[in-house]
Amino acid sequence: MTKEEIFNKIAGIIADRFEVDQSTVTNEMNLQNDLDADSIDFVEFVLELEDTFGSEISDEDAEKLTTVGQVVDYVAAHQAK
Repeated sequence: MTKEEIFNKIAGIIADRFEVDQSTVTNEMNLQNDLDADSIDFVEFVLELEDTFGSEISDEDAEKLTTVGQVVDYVAAHQAK
C-alpha cells in the first residue's frame, strides 16, 4: 500500500471519527490540538487503525504519534508484509 493510499484511509477514519471534512485533513494536522481529541478518542482511533491496517501499535509508539503525517509514516513502516 502506498503512502497516498494509507493517508486516504487514515483521512477517512479521521473524518468519520472526529466529524471533520476529509478534504481538511493534512499531514500536518495535529491529532490532539486540531481535532480536540481526548485520550479516549485517541485510544479508539489507534484501535481502529490497528483493525484497518492489520498491525499492532504499542502504547509507547502511539504516544509519539502526534500528527497525521507521523501516523501515515508509522503505518507505512509497519505494514504487514
